[in-house]
Amino acid sequence: MTDLEAFHIVLVEPEIPPNTGSIARLCGATNSVLHLIHPLGFSTDNKHLKRAGLDYWKFVDIRYWDSFDVFLEAQEETNLYFLTTKTDKSYVDAPFKPGDYLIFGKETKGLPEETLKLYADRCFTLPMPNANIRSLNLAMTAGIVLYDAIRKSNNREK
Repeated sequence: MTDLEAFHIVLVEPEIPPNTGSIARLCGATNSVLHLIHPLGFSTDNKHLKRAGLDYWKFVDIRYWDSFDVFLEAQEETNLYFLTTKTDKSYVDAPFKPGDYLIFGKETKGLPEETLKLYADRCFTLPMPNANIRSLNLAMTAGIVLYDAIRKSNNREK
């Protein structure tokens, strides 16, 4: 995949180093670009972050943004998809294609309410069949959604 064909994983103000490290490794394995939106809840030198990514950091295209607003202003709106627990629309119905940005909020609060309202038609969720479980962790959710997006795009190319 070239940069133009890559998927993009966007973490808005991530807080838990092992999640970000695992997602960085996921991005490296899939040739996806990782975007980290400041403020981060940790240092990127954090030993837990590095451990989760192991020795794969050199294979990950990581881009840093000063704020979510700066990131949003720089993107084409039609390529943005927001993952949240605050919608009923399943990610399986999202028309993901290479070049799209899969945007995830911080672990404790998710994405800003105003963003979800503004982009309501572009918000999707990972359904939880067990109502007692609100959500999966960020790294697991990112992996499920990204690999399904890749699978869909590969099926379209055939």
